Amino acid sequence: MKAWLLLFLRASTGALLIIWGLIKARAPETAIHVSDKYYDGLLSAAALQAPLGWAQALLGLLVILGVFRRIVYPLQAIVLVAGALAIWKYLVDPLGLYLLNAETRQVLFFPSTTVAVAALILIAFKEEDALALDRVLARRA
Repeated sequence: MKAWLLLFLRASTGALLIIWGLIKARAPETAIHVSDKYYDGLLSAAALQAPLGWAQALLGLLVILGVFRRIVYPLQAIVLVAGALAIWKYLVDPLGLYLLNAETRQVLFFPSTTVAVAALILIAFKEEDALALDRVLARRA
């Protein structure tokens, strides 16, 4: 059961990376708008969108497959945890009670905490991820 749950966790976090990567690569104006609005324009340069987007989509695919996990899982964690930390106000005050207000609050960002923790869980349970492709190939060799 644990192996299947880790597979589903890989699939869902990897899919998120693919979706946002494709948005950056294929709809850079959307990614720039999000960066400007929520991340202080940190990655708003138009020239960055396609390369970062394709790299993020590739990272998501590698996560889903479960290959190069020693490198891929920490990279995924950096992307997802950094993304959550950048919107910390929305995570600490999702209801707009003290840091935000009714106009600026965004409850839909709160699941970013779950996604960030999921990336860390994949690192912590890497050795128990029996359905990762690199583990399957190692068993066959």
